Amino acid sequence: MNGTELRNISFHGIGTPNGPEREPDEHRYWVTESAFLHVLDLCADHRDTIRLSFDDGNASDAATALPALQERGLTADFFPIADRLGTPGNLDEDALRALAAAGMGIGTHGAAHRPWTHVNPADQHIELQDARTRIATAIGAPVTTAACPFGAYNRKVLRALRTAGYRTVFTSDARPAHSGRWLQPRYSVEATDTPESVRTRMLAPRTTSGRVLDRAVLMVKAWR
Repeated sequence: MNGTELRNISFHGIGTPNGPEREPDEHRYWVTESAFLHVLDLCADHRDTIRLSFDDGNASDAATALPALQERGLTADFFPIADRLGTPGNLDEDALRALAAAGMGIGTHGAAHRPWTHVNPADQHIELQDARTRIATAIGAPVTTAACPFGAYNRKVLRALRTAGYRTVFTSDARPAHSGRWLQPRYSVEATDTPESVRTRMLAPRTTSGRVLDRAVLMVKAWR
């Protein structure tokens, strides 16, 4: 199955946002519970070609997403922010362990939700190493996957992630991915999305020219 085209679809918060925006446009990626469930039903119909993930570690990951996934026989990858664990509106260590015990993948979204393209070497170690260690300690298992905050990456970041031993890295490039590849682009579900818009924006077959453009864009981003 290595190399099979798939769509990585990511969610953030579900329901009512946790107070004021913590960074610009955060609320743009919060979806109502009803919209989430409808989109999840669509994803369940395409489970062989869709991989799901959840960023930021909002409490809704365990309270809403987990039971909905289990009801549909789906799994997903969860990428919490280490500094937010145990804070109001976010996952705590017990919830993180519950996700892992349910067979969900647990990765890292860094320590403080800041672009890895703009951190100095000391902060890079905190983001890529210390945050991973804290999450791994919480779940009692290694953490080998990462999701780039804000989807930001460049050649330097990718080199650091490889050096740190990450087996899979997720971005937000809004393009199809291929199973087995180290770098995995994702589509982000937004507040205005419906099953119809997800089908059109994320699941529609790519034209030949579109595939060429996808490869070119990802190559440029990875080597800049």
